[in-house]
Amino acid sequence: MATAAPLFAFEVRYVIELILLVFALVIEGVALVHAITQRSDAFPAIGTLPKGGWIAILAVCLVLTLPAFGFGPLSIFGLVGIAAAMIYLLDVRIGLRDLHDGRGSW
Repeated sequence: MATAAPLFAFEVRYVIELILLVFALVIEGVALVHAITQRSDAFPAIGTLPKGGWIAILAVCLVLTLPAFGFGPLSIFGLVGIAAAMIYLLDVRIGLRDLHDGRGSW
């Protein structure tokens, strides 16, 4: 009975890390695909990094989040990758959308 509790804790931790890994890879993948499909002249128009810079940042973060390289979503590289993808999706993507739609940010 005493050995069942540590095994259960490891299983719970594994499931939580797996959920975080899938979340991180989906968010970073969506951000990378969106950055690749945008026009390159739109990035300087909204006052952000160029398209190549965002693609490089998001691709490196996506690769470093993969568990095949020994890192995961809870490592410093995984957390930086999630933060970079969220900054892109919540700031740059909205700016690009407003630029293409002709609407303001409000």
